[in-house]
Amino acid sequence: MANVCLLAHTPAPEKTVAAAARLCYSPASIGDLTQSITEEKAAGFVEMLAEIGHESPIEHASFTFGIEGVSRSLLAQITRHRLASFSVQSQRYVKEGVFSFVIPPEIEQEPAAREVFLEAMKNDAAQYNQLADILQAKHKAAFLARGQDEKTAARNAEKKAIEDARFVLPNACETKMVVTMNARSLLNFFRHRCCNRAQWEIRDVAEQMLRLCLEAAPHLFAHAGPPCADGGCPEGKMSCGEMAAVRRRYQSLRGR
Repeated sequence: MANVCLLAHTPAPEKTVAAAARLCYSPASIGDLTQSITEEKAAGFVEMLAEIGHESPIEHASFTFGIEGVSRSLLAQITRHRLASFSVQSQRYVKEGVFSFVIPPEIEQEPAAREVFLEAMKNDAAQYNQLADILQAKHKAAFLARGQDEKTAARNAEKKAIEDARFVLPNACETKMVVTMNARSLLNFFRHRCCNRAQWEIRDVAEQMLRLCLEAAPHLFAHAGPPCADGGCPEGKMSCGEMAAVRRRYQSLRGR
């Protein structure tokens, strides 16, 4: 399963947000913004912003996560969230000779399906290595012919070979990344990805991220989660129908 950690965040995130909000509603100078903002007052500012729907001040708090043990399939989903920064382990520069992979729980629990899945991963790895070896030999000969020494030619040939060999790697192939989002983007991310209708892997990652955010800034994320945790379900006929259970889970998660 995924492993998520909070690598860094804006120091005193709720006070930072409160200072930005205070600037909008008072004649205070920049130098005076943080003066007299206690944790209690910061919490009050954050709650006020949530009540009136003024979200721009919370963009001044950002959070950086380390995420590993996830699939390339998850990568395709999480990078759809535009207001975020991503650094991802490259399959172009990192050879996947014996790659790790993520097994979906539904496949893991069904012996016959698991056997087929593991055989597919074994075949993918063998074909990847075979392609890499064939291409590396070809490229090495070309680099040697250009006058490169043995060591340099071998290094450059491997890099060039895995650029194309990676095309046979599966979505299940494990990857790792560093992700940074501001608090406003995170609230949007949690709204969509904590929902029961989100794919299981990204939902697990989102809930781990939310737990870490609640520890770092509990008032800022007091209402974070899927829409039905505090109101109605916007999914219409596609609803999971489990709103009551979701609300109980998120009340517990938020420590209420």
